[in-house]
Amino acid sequence: MKFPLKIVAADETETIDLAKKFSGVLKPGNTVALIGDLGTGKTFFTKNVIAAFGNSEVSSPTFAIVNVYETKFKIYHFDFYRIKKVGELYDIGFDDYLADSDAITFIEWADLFPEILPEHRFEIKINSIDETKREFIIESL
Repeated sequence: MKFPLKIVAADETETIDLAKKFSGVLKPGNTVALIGDLGTGKTFFTKNVIAAFGNSEVSSPTFAIVNVYETKFKIYHFDFYRIKKVGELYDIGFDDYLADSDAITFIEWADLFPEILPEHRFEIKINSIDETKREFIIESL
């Protein structure tokens, strides 16, 4: 994959294919920031990237703030949606999660607290075109 990448997935099958391809560029130490409105498929995309690494038991971390998955890599899956202030993230050790060079970190609703995102990251913006079609803009920052 070459970045920046702008691609339209016509349906869930094409989104799953994109997630599998994207998983091939990830390595431990990477952070993936996901941005998109409610219902655009941030969790669906993340779930399918993680499934490509061998764990299909993925759920949204909306209420837990962070879920941890064991695959061939350790994966941290954050959801900033219910976070009210950045201090809440520091209270749960967000910096320690990011510093884990043996893990890949996914952050949904990353645009809510851009000031704490690592400078080097993948950023994925997902736009809903219609009921099933999604536009993905993937950048490597």
